[in-house]
Amino acid sequence: MALKIRLARGGTKKRPFYRIVVADTRSPRDGRFIEKVGTFNPLLHKDNEARLVLDVERARHWVGLGALPTDRVSRFLDTAGVMPRAARNNPNKAKPKAKAQERLEAARIAAEEAAEAAKAAAEAPAEEAPAAEETPAEA
Repeated sequence: MALKIRLARGGTKKRPFYRIVVADTRSPRDGRFIEKVGTFNPLLHKDNEARLVLDVERARHWVGLGALPTDRVSRFLDTAGVMPRAARNNPNKAKPKAKAQERLEAARIAAEEAAEAAKAAAEAPAEEAPAAEETPAEA
């Protein structure tokens, strides 16, 4: 039987409250569980001690038996010192997607062309200024 230490949602609509439970992976999220090892109330301030209540000894027991915590619960267990959580890094997460990269490239090309046009315009009047004065005089 594969075990998970996960959050089971309780509370009302828009007022979540979670129990930290050990459950079989096949059971529903809010359904049957083996043991409740703590609670998590995300509505409380992060400094509040009642925000996270965890029975550390029971959590160690279940981790020792092979229960795998979910990502959120592994964060809780890491802060409680039950088990270390490997740091994760996704450098591609901050990169824009394909269409956004195309728009950025088009904007960069347009800016370069505008800069070249402005540079050409700045150089051109100095050379063409006498020719521009001659043209109206001939008419």
